[in-house]
Amino acid sequence: MQIPYEFLLGWRYTRAGRATRRNGFISFISGVSMLGIALGVAALIVVLSVMNGFQQEVRDRMLGVLSHVEVFTPDGGALPDLPTTLRELRVHPEVVGAAPFIAAQGLLARGEDMKGVLLRGIDPAQEPAVTSLAGELAHTVLPQLQPGAFGIVLGGALAQSLDLRVGDAVTLVAPSGQVTPAGVVPRLKQMSVVGIFDSGHYEYDSTLAFIHIDDAARIFRLEGPTGVRLKLQDLHRAREVTQQLAGMVSGDLLLRDWTRQNRTWFAAVQLEKRMMFIILTLIVAVAAFNLVSTLVMTVTDKRADIAILRTLGASPRSIMAIFVVQGALVGVIGTLAGLLLGLGIAFNIDTLVPALESLLGTHFLPQDIYLISRMPSEPQQGDIVPIALISLLLAFAATLYPSWHASRVNPAEALRYE
Repeated sequence: MQIPYEFLLGWRYTRAGRATRRNGFISFISGVSMLGIALGVAALIVVLSVMNGFQQEVRDRMLGVLSHVEVFTPDGGALPDLPTTLRELRVHPEVVGAAPFIAAQGLLARGEDMKGVLLRGIDPAQEPAVTSLAGELAHTVLPQLQPGAFGIVLGGALAQSLDLRVGDAVTLVAPSGQVTPAGVVPRLKQMSVVGIFDSGHYEYDSTLAFIHIDDAARIFRLEGPTGVRLKLQDLHRAREVTQQLAGMVSGDLLLRDWTRQNRTWFAAVQLEKRMMFIILTLIVAVAAFNLVSTLVMTVTDKRADIAILRTLGASPRSIMAIFVVQGALVGVIGTLAGLLLGLGIAFNIDTLVPALESLLGTHFLPQDIYLISRMPSEPQQGDIVPIALISLLLAFAATLYPSWHASRVNPAEALRYE
């Protein structure tokens, strides 16, 4: 197969200066443009991969406490028909676990210290089927929650703020009071700390407490569970499955998936990721548009060659194609180099970062400050493909004006002084 001469000449001009000093500076500028594109693409891939890793790490820690889907009544009261609701929910093939719960708020008091808490009444036998945290505590802490014993399991930060340890007593203050001849008196219940958990997420460790579902029903005077928590086979289909379940369950019930429970946080992360993508794309744009100056200098240097080609019958379109090929090759080579460099760093960041920390004698993520002590990374095809396409598009766009300018060279004028 015969290769078009436009491609051969474009490739030759891309390598200009390798054999002659005369074009050495042009070759240097071309190499700098190529290197700039490669570094910009690599930076985009690494930054977005690390952001994806952090997002996944925090999401997994959230879902260690939260369920994929929650079903509850609009008024927060007890479910009217729990067996029927459980049976209807478990019919769906995506549902792999279901557990009833009671959600309530209260105050924990010890001495003069008092903290607001989110109380979750759970069934220790069924709760491990819906959250990974309960699965970790299934054989250690959760068996200590016995009905009628009024035991409580606290988050680590919450226990620390109240200076509580396993075996200590703490007073639970229910929000609904008890009517007496002296007026409304808060209902108090003495609880015993039977366990402490650490989910790795401060928001839950500082506010969440578990009690037995039967004890919660007695304390808050409920006739049964206020909702059902579900675990799905594929957490990414939570919103779709929630819509399907809404049409399957009977009664006036509300359903909420995990993406809506933390809507603000996930929206903030997506906005931050989008802004980082735009900012870092400017680096690629600057490097790509350096091709303009490279090609302009190349066109000026090759005016005699262009004139000779025109006199030999080359059309303006062919001349333009030569310099488009030159700029496009720089963009393709730079983009491919950036992809290889960025993916190499992103997939090996768990070994590169510790080595860099050891070399510099520092820690980028101190364990006593950050919840995550290692640098996570998760390259995603949905980020990498747009990065490569945008880089190639910018490089191609940068070739258009210099190539058009080359096609407008007048052969007679260019050869006058040659």
